[in-house]
Amino acid sequence: MSDSPAPAENKIMIASANPLFRKGLEKMVLGRYGKSTIVRATTTTSETLELMESWQPDLVIVDYDDKSISRAEFLHQFVAGDLPMKVMLVSLQASGAVVVYDRRTLTPAQAQDWLSTPQIAPQTEALISRRSFSMKHFVFAGVLVLVLTFLVDLLLSTTRLLPVQASLQAQPIDRLFDLEIIAISFLFSLIVVFIAYSLIVFRRKPGQEEDGAYFKSNNPLEIIWTIIPLSAVIGLSYFGAITLGQTRQADPAPLEIKVVAGQWFWRFEYPEYGIVSDKMYMPVDQQAKLTLTSMDVIHSFWVPEFRVKQDLLPGENLVRELRITPTLIGEYKVRCAEMCGTSHAYMESPVIVVSQTDFDTWVQGELAAIGTDPAARGERWASTNGCRSCHSVDGTTSVGPTWRGLFGKTVELMDGSFVVVDDDYLYTAITSPNTQVAKDSIPNVMPQTYKDSLSDDQIADIIAFIKTLQ
Repeated sequence: MSDSPAPAENKIMIASANPLFRKGLEKMVLGRYGKSTIVRATTTTSETLELMESWQPDLVIVDYDDKSISRAEFLHQFVAGDLPMKVMLVSLQASGAVVVYDRRTLTPAQAQDWLSTPQIAPQTEALISRRSFSMKHFVFAGVLVLVLTFLVDLLLSTTRLLPVQASLQAQPIDRLFDLEIIAISFLFSLIVVFIAYSLIVFRRKPGQEEDGAYFKSNNPLEIIWTIIPLSAVIGLSYFGAITLGQTRQADPAPLEIKVVAGQWFWRFEYPEYGIVSDKMYMPVDQQAKLTLTSMDVIHSFWVPEFRVKQDLLPGENLVRELRITPTLIGEYKVRCAEMCGTSHAYMESPVIVVSQTDFDTWVQGELAAIGTDPAARGERWASTNGCRSCHSVDGTTSVGPTWRGLFGKTVELMDGSFVVVDDDYLYTAITSPNTQVAKDSIPNVMPQTYKDSLSDDQIADIIAFIKTLQ
């Protein structure tokens, strides 16, 4: 048996003062060439040039970014010398292909063939072929993005994401929603298509070991993905400003409605008719000017079918305004869209849009319903001013004491004294609720504003109503 020849050794030198760079390259080289490779490293120009002459490596890898290695001096000796070696200049900062210098000896015939090479070198042809191949991927993926955008937008547009459109102000808002749905569909498709396309087309094939090209930065791409989102934000801001202006357009003769919110009720006052109601009636196709205020904490007026929404703030100087022109007859609900306490979820009132004739009929009915019975009027004032939100009339436990059997009852106050519930006590409890607080009650919960918002006659009517609840 004859001994097989030992494998030739590969001598590779790495010139870099960066220890992480050296270790990373050494690991890659040993993984590619195996144990038959000898790797040596240098950190200075003089050490590199000396080792090149004495050791004569097959390949020299130079850290192009390392200022400790003089590239000019190194390349001068490499070009002027006659050692049969290859040199690679590797950069971690600049993207692109690695530069390889290869010294070789050519015969006259080989030199003639080399000189007669076409202007487009094989490497250039390969680069053009790769670019053409990449462009095909971009075109195909772009078509898939457009198709999926259309399908997603069609699905979202046909699905009932928004409630029925029931006001003039809802029309420009819905147009803005349509634009945003298109943008959402496109962004969703852009992300999903490129992820799915990359996973399918560019997945690692069996037997394929090399990694993809490393790109650290791409200035044109960064400029593009900065300009496009910025333009989108500016564009949406512009359309949003136009939409806001359209929703705030004022008619010369609107219906005046004062909206008062409290924990946890809505009250609607019609100053033109002297009507106070816990339901908001609106004539169709006539603009209503709402002036909104709160008796206690921040509330928010929101009828989803009208699209618009406005916060109600406590304080005379914080009255807000909202204009609504209903376009569809029907019954809706006003909801509080601001967390305002324990019964926030139940703070709802009907909003009824009717024809002008039916609205006039409702007005006449409300005026006639006031009547002459104090208890009946008191029940009405208690309902429209939110008293029923905290005080039950059937003995049920609530935030405040129940009115069932309250009149004539002896109650213990927080200071330990006892008092009989009579007309004077009830009047004080309504107008100054923190003066005589019952032992089991919590101070500062009941609004302190009823003295100003209710007349003495209305308070007397409410007391008359409480007297009937025995």
